Amino acid sequence: MSIKVENITKQFGEQKALNNVSFSVQRPEIVGFLGPNGAGKSTMMKILTTYLSPSSGHAEVNGHAVLTNKKNVQKSVGYLPEHNPLYLDQYVREYLRFNANVYNVDKSRVEEVIELTGLTPEAHKTIGQLSKGYRQRVGLANALLHNPEVLILDEPTTGLDPNQLVDIRQLIKSLGKDKTVFLSTHIMQEVEAMCDRVIIINKGEIVADKKLSELREGQEQTVIVEFDYRVEDAFLLKLPHAKSVKNVHDFIYEIVFDTTTDMRAHVFDFAHDNELKILQLNQKNASLESLFRELTS
Repeated sequence: MSIKVENITKQFGEQKALNNVSFSVQRPEIVGFLGPNGAGKSTMMKILTTYLSPSSGHAEVNGHAVLTNKKNVQKSVGYLPEHNPLYLDQYVREYLRFNANVYNVDKSRVEEVIELTGLTPEAHKTIGQLSKGYRQRVGLANALLHNPEVLILDEPTTGLDPNQLVDIRQLIKSLGKDKTVFLSTHIMQEVEAMCDRVIIINKGEIVADKKLSELREGQEQTVIVEFDYRVEDAFLLKLPHAKSVKNVHDFIYEIVFDTTTDMRAHVFDFAHDNELKILQLNQKNASLESLFRELTS
């Protein structure tokens, strides 16, 4: 078990940031840790990296308790915090070599992580000269220096342009083949592209912990249909399991069904029986974003 969290509560005065949180993460696995601002994501990550102590409960990383075995936890974790702390007046290589000394790893590893994170073209510059996206890469390179078994990444794709997003996404997916990657992000497309599983937290409590495929099970389904003329919404609500109808454009309708059964055949039969001509008929998959809104609103 790479990460084990049991009944963790964190109190800041009268505010309870985490309330009896429990979950576990296996290796190798890429887990997206999602939640709205203020839900407790960063607090949980700081506890797992020993920057904060829980008010109660127990947590382990690679079998090491975060309260009683902090040094071994820190050795086995690579951490990229939300606000990436960097020495802006240092050169990229200088900064990474400094941290390599701290981790007591060979300086050849510096060149490896520079290449791995795509920093080679910028490695001769000071960190202060870098764009926000490249500063994120420096933080990620630093987290990888000691080749940790667990990566904890708080908003790792912040500030990256679309091309950089693709590179970092591929890197994280590659790392996830033999490491545990526990990351937070607000970009749902990145979660769907990278993660095997999601844990959603809201107001300090876990509201979902499932594989991405399982999370969609039991959700409603949307069918997009276009007719050759206007059809009354009330008439389309006669379809079995129809929950709502929305006329999105001209003669195009989004029909929400309270079932995961593919309803396209039913829509086709309904149109045929009522002499309606269908111009297009598609199923709209439930997005992680809509599920996130439903669970955290």
